[in-house]
Amino acid sequence: MAERILEVKNLSKSYGDQQVLHDINFSLNKGEVMTMLGPSGIGKSTLLRCLNGLEDFQTGELVFEGQTIKPSAANWQQLRQKIGMVFQSYDLFPNMTVLQNITLAPIKVQKRSKQEAEAEARKLLKRVQLADYADAYPRELSGGQKQRIAIARALAMHPDLMLFDEVTASLDPEMVRSVLDLIKELSEQDHMTMIIVTHEMNFARQIADQVLFLDEGTILEQTAGKDFFTNPQTQRAKDFLASMDF
Repeated sequence: MAERILEVKNLSKSYGDQQVLHDINFSLNKGEVMTMLGPSGIGKSTLLRCLNGLEDFQTGELVFEGQTIKPSAANWQQLRQKIGMVFQSYDLFPNMTVLQNITLAPIKVQKRSKQEAEAEARKLLKRVQLADYADAYPRELSGGQKQRIAIARALAMHPDLMLFDEVTASLDPEMVRSVLDLIKELSEQDHMTMIIVTHEMNFARQIADQVLFLDEGTILEQTAGKDFFTNPQTQRAKDFLASMDF
């Protein structure tokens, strides 16, 4: 029987009088990959940020690994050790080396020894094919390299769930493939549980166990990945897929 890792119940969010998420409901099992698809600016990234406490929500409930999340700064700080997130903008610390960026949270938050954290960081750098860049600074890296470092930094915390927010949107086309290949490897080899916001349709088609299709802050379709791309149920989804070059 599949083990449920995340359940979102009746989640709604507003900015002032503007409601941006409307009664969101979905669940995710351990080892599954969910892609959130839909037009730009309709709430996908906001929803992702609600899942690890970077955005507050007004109503609804999140259940993670069987426990209802009680939103508070302290609770979210603990949960972010289990819910990793990689952003479009990398968010590396410019004054720290690559190695320091990766080891900061394991040492400061998880209280792991510097020796242990650095040993694991070097293994992760080898995995993301950047073993020679431990002493480099972010300014010396390409966009694709920065994004792979950001993924390595998130993996160093041993998360149970990874959130990826348009991680290739700021990359030059030739850099996109290395990042997507790394995420695909995490799915196929590590069976990592992931939620991915992306506009890379071919990638989503290859990797998605589930697709969540949103428009105007509402879930219009939640279906198996292969079914969404071959047989979308709503006209809005059909129009969206027809507009994409894949």
